[in-house]
Amino acid sequence: MLPPHRWFWMLILVACSGAGLLYDLLFANGASPLAGVIYGLAVGATTLAFDRGLIFGGLQARLRQLPAKIYVLTAELAYVLMIASGIALGGLVVWVLGLTGDALKDAVKITPRVLAYSLAVSAMLVFVIRMRDLIGGEVFVNFLVGRYHKPVREDRIFLFLDVVGSTAFAETHGDLKAQAYLGAVFAALAEPVRRNHGSTDDYIGDMAMITWPMERGLKDGRCVACVFDVLDRIEAEASIWQARFGVVPRLRAALHGGSIVTAEVGVDRHKIAYFGDTVNVTSRIEALCRPLGTEILISDDLLARLPRLPDGIHARSLGAHALRGRGQPLAVSTLERVVPALEEAEGGRSVTAPLAAPLAASA
Repeated sequence: MLPPHRWFWMLILVACSGAGLLYDLLFANGASPLAGVIYGLAVGATTLAFDRGLIFGGLQARLRQLPAKIYVLTAELAYVLMIASGIALGGLVVWVLGLTGDALKDAVKITPRVLAYSLAVSAMLVFVIRMRDLIGGEVFVNFLVGRYHKPVREDRIFLFLDVVGSTAFAETHGDLKAQAYLGAVFAALAEPVRRNHGSTDDYIGDMAMITWPMERGLKDGRCVACVFDVLDRIEAEASIWQARFGVVPRLRAALHGGSIVTAEVGVDRHKIAYFGDTVNVTSRIEALCRPLGTEILISDDLLARLPRLPDGIHARSLGAHALRGRGQPLAVSTLERVVPALEEAEGGRSVTAPLAAPLAASA
């Protein structure tokens, strides 16, 4: 089964095809419905590829650095060029397939009416995509279907990822640079979280809150794999971080899961919020990282529910500890990488590897 985010993009492309078909029915008397679908799909795919940075990604980054008024004008021009390119691509396909009696030069030509229609449809779709990006893909869908309009009790896994040393970074480099730094760190989380079917539900200061429905997060140890995928990405790009910010991000991670109540709250500004002891316990576990001298902690309750840990990951028990605001001590473990030991005379064995650079002890 496809991940939810891929279903979203497939639906967007279906909407683009439908918009092309609608144009054909409204303005071409439905003469060639398949041609309308192809035009819509070509324009939608080209525009979305540009919007997502899949093509001309460097241009997108440079445009965003322009002053607001200039950015709006240049972005509009860029979208016009992408639409024209999509029309040309769609026209070529339609002409090759013999779905039009027009000459090739006419099939690939964009008219003012086609441009106006394409801009209007693109604006609506980009707005939907921006709203999804703003509040998160899974949250966006839940808002649309009203899943949490009434409170729902469910089992959910929480991962708190805290950026170590962000306050000191801000004191040294200033608030604007610190915001850019945190923004880059949070952006680096997106692909690993998406790959492991998680949802980044909130940013609280310098901490990201990532969640999974219990069954989805337990499958294949996704909630654990996500932590190490994030760290692997940061480590792989260490030289880029060093060149851009003068520091490689270090993270502390806490994993816990259990029963919570999820509800849509707010009047003027709506939000899907989580209520229950599970959220508070996850926060307390993250606070334990520093005194225990480790950077990844998982509750033994959640660890026991995992069918297995991802390959190469080992859990080492750190015992039970009292948590602020909680009567009963909670048993926790740290997660570490395991690598084959050097060959020894008596045969091979495994040892726990040192933690990766992003998990070095905080200063």
